[in-house]
Amino acid sequence: MKFVNYLEKISGVDIYALTSFSIFFLFFLAMATWALKADKNMIEEISRIPLDN
Repeated sequence: MKFVNYLEKISGVDIYALTSFSIFFLFFLAMATWALKADKNMIEEISRIPLDN
């Protein structure tokens, strides 16, 4: 028996997929918005952090 068959027997299992996709999409949208509106000097400073010792 395949894993998909087990998932089909669970009532309301589709809400988990929809919820996880919604959380991912909202997080991605928030990060994209932040990246586009962020100060370019701050982005430049953050990009140099791994190189600073």
